[in-house]
Amino acid sequence: MEYNFRKIEQEWQQKWIATNAYKVNNESAKPKFYVLDMFPYPSGTGLHVGHPLGYIASDIYARYKRLKGYNVLHPMGYDSFGLPAEQYALETGQHPAVTTEKNIATFRNQLDRIGFSFDWSREVKTSDPAYYKWTQWIFLQIFDSWYNHSTHQAERIETLIQIFETEGNKSKIKNQKSKLFTASDWKSFDEKEKQDILMEYRLAYSAYGEVNWCEALGTVLANDEVVNGVSERGGHPVIKKKMRQWYLRITDYADRLLEGLEKVDFSESLKEQQRNWIGKSQGAEIDFAINGSNQKLKVYTTRPDTIFGVDFMVLAPELDLLNEIVSPEQRAAVDDYLSYVKSRSDRERMAEVKQITGCFTGANAINPFDGRAIPVWIAEYVLSGYGTGAIMAVPCGDERDYNFAKHFNIPITNIIGEFYNGNEANPTKDALLTQSGFLNGMLMRDAIDVVITKLEQMGIGKRKINFKMRDAGFSRQRYWGEPFPIVWKHGSALPLDEKELPLELPHVDKYGPGPEGEGPLGNLSSWITTPDGKRETATMPGYAGSSWYFLRYMDPHNNQAFCDRKVSDYWGQVDLYIGGTEHAVGHLLYSRMWTKVLFDLGYIGHDEPYKKLVNQGMITGKSYFFMHDKAHADTIVSYKKEEATLLARFKYGHNYVDAGGKLTKKSFDKYLSDQKYKTTDFDIRWDKDEEGAFIYVKEESEKMSKSKFNVENPDEIVDKYGADTYRMYEMFLGPVEASKPWDTKGIEGVHRFLKKLWRLFYDEIKGKVWTDDKPTAEELKILHRTIKKIEDDTERFSFNTAVSSFMICVNELADSKCHKKEVLEKLLVLLTPYAPHIAEELWHLIGNSGSVLDAAYPLFDANYVTETSKEYPVSINGKVRTNINIALEAAQPEVEQIVLGNETVQKWLEGKAPKKIIYVKNKMVNVVV
Repeated sequence: MEYNFRKIEQEWQQKWIATNAYKVNNESAKPKFYVLDMFPYPSGTGLHVGHPLGYIASDIYARYKRLKGYNVLHPMGYDSFGLPAEQYALETGQHPAVTTEKNIATFRNQLDRIGFSFDWSREVKTSDPAYYKWTQWIFLQIFDSWYNHSTHQAERIETLIQIFETEGNKSKIKNQKSKLFTASDWKSFDEKEKQDILMEYRLAYSAYGEVNWCEALGTVLANDEVVNGVSERGGHPVIKKKMRQWYLRITDYADRLLEGLEKVDFSESLKEQQRNWIGKSQGAEIDFAINGSNQKLKVYTTRPDTIFGVDFMVLAPELDLLNEIVSPEQRAAVDDYLSYVKSRSDRERMAEVKQITGCFTGANAINPFDGRAIPVWIAEYVLSGYGTGAIMAVPCGDERDYNFAKHFNIPITNIIGEFYNGNEANPTKDALLTQSGFLNGMLMRDAIDVVITKLEQMGIGKRKINFKMRDAGFSRQRYWGEPFPIVWKHGSALPLDEKELPLELPHVDKYGPGPEGEGPLGNLSSWITTPDGKRETATMPGYAGSSWYFLRYMDPHNNQAFCDRKVSDYWGQVDLYIGGTEHAVGHLLYSRMWTKVLFDLGYIGHDEPYKKLVNQGMITGKSYFFMHDKAHADTIVSYKKEEATLLARFKYGHNYVDAGGKLTKKSFDKYLSDQKYKTTDFDIRWDKDEEGAFIYVKEESEKMSKSKFNVENPDEIVDKYGADTYRMYEMFLGPVEASKPWDTKGIEGVHRFLKKLWRLFYDEIKGKVWTDDKPTAEELKILHRTIKKIEDDTERFSFNTAVSSFMICVNELADSKCHKKEVLEKLLVLLTPYAPHIAEELWHLIGNSGSVLDAAYPLFDANYVTETSKEYPVSINGKVRTNINIALEAAQPEVEQIVLGNETVQKWLEGKAPKKIIYVKNKMVNVVV
């Protein structure tokens, strides 16, 4: 009987679907375990072989926990709103609803072929109105909440209004920018004024902020869509523009987000990424007077001890204060510099270390301790969103300040004596201060508190805790996203009644940018205008739906609530979450915040969404660069983007390249034809004849991505080798957390392993070879050693070593000619998480009625692997003549009896009685004749 993997896998996948094999109940006497994958964007043309790496790992663990007796929730869905889906639709000239459904169908088919144990009855799609109804509902709860820093939790806006009505806002102003008012003031405000004040406290709020505006495309771009001041798509100019945006006040949760990291099992590197992103620091806020002006320059610093070393100030170019203090002589230069800064993204401004830019404002601040004039500059490396948007620059102690001062010839004050060598900054806190007035001779770290106390006494500063993290932008000028359940009336944002949800995204055949930078919905006047006001035209970002999807999986068909509290209390936190590190400071932080808000409002009973997170590495692919042959510079004259360097980049087959790595025009044209490219896609002119003109092919390994044309389709692997081989091979490539190159060289070995496993049960010629015979001690030893190893490896996600252990076990059983059901059926249960199809088929073929999916995981018995005897070399007069297996606990008399009863020993004794028998325990036996 042959191992027909195609037939086996197809039949079992159909049977599992027909019998709802993976359907999970929300009530069970079993302990629960929740395994979750970061769900995919259904963009492009489907999965490549790198995508399922994390899914296979999670599936192995989910199946393993099921076999261990757990009620396992293992769902899957699609993050189907957002930029990737919209971009793909735009590129292909289709509506995103159409492309999304097509792509989801492709993804689903590919996932099913790999044999995942997803409970598809719980499938969610973030673009489904039945799903985003609850995304909108949760947004309304966040909008209707504020963060009470006294109770350290979110509360309803109604409680804030009650406070305002009784005492104003004097005691509740922490981290808020609202003006102070009394209870009587509040009562005198009209409705518009009240709503404006409440907006300054809401956890979801609308405010004006700077965005990347591309006039040519007529839309706002995300930071990662702007490269060197131009749009990534089309290369059009991009400027900074102030527009009304929605934000989430995630900064209010900064401390709790930091504290929560101590309660979760994330890698230390990921925790550190989140800590750095949140960026908590302690220091002082200082007011500097501006010479000749009533304005104050407010600065936040973590090093107030260096105040005597401040040689210049730097403002963020966006600060409104700039217009108040710039001198007439510097106005033109400042305006020119502002035009330049508007073309730069925040990421570019912070990342640029070699390029130093700035402009003097013509204003001077005054050092409050020595009266020294301090020139005020603007520079792109200071952002308005961090601290106060202004810094005091101490060149002797900060590298960036030092480089700026050297570039613009600003004199540098040395306040750290011999710790400053004049050639580089030194950020030490261990120097004794010099040229620092009343701080002279004091250790810098000791001077920090002294300066803050002095500033507070003078009324020009205060102790301050600051965070680098800024409030999260929560609106996009795009079409393919959740509409906001908000109507604007007389400048105030009014929430829709919950009964009106979902507010569905209107279907349009074509869409483009709205007026004045609004999203495409801004063009739909009939949809925007309502009896109550005008609808919000922005849509929510992609992370809206992904911030809470783990909760909807628990109760996906509930029409009365996003998730019943009883159900969420049962499933609780996700026990194992698997996904990429690219979401470390985006999705993970937003999801943690949403969870905390829902917890604060009493909707769920846990304030961290994920107990344990495992970051899978990436599968890298081979990219092929067509490089110009420098020895034949006239071969290729032109290319669309740049002349004679990088010519093209896409998937390439070596069969088009000769042994020297050369590509001729003839073979290049054949490649284009085979890959369905048009020759006009590549503006290459060949001046030599077909055989003389060529370019070299350069190979590199990099992230597998459709945009890099280096992807491999898993369908091709499954067609050729089967899903079980693919699953095990992808795990065999290396540790799940590590990045590794995709290479099919070793896949034949994994496939041969499964064939060898099959032959323990069935031979291609003999047919059935498995038996009901009782196993030997050695065979049980092989089995239980494997049970222990596989269980340990699976528990610690060391799936690559587990696959190796399976191979060793099958080799040992084959060598022992073990075909015994008692051993083999337990091996099948161990193998089920890794290769479920072959395991299920063989499970039934050896006479089991129930599914192997529900079998009990084999129990390890140490007695089978504990050594009870040893094979001793037995010597006659010093020469080894035989080996005898003797119990480890045997004493001298018993050993002598066993040895003398051995036929080989009797032969060599020739009837003579031994003079003595030397027995060295655990080593040897020597018979002296």
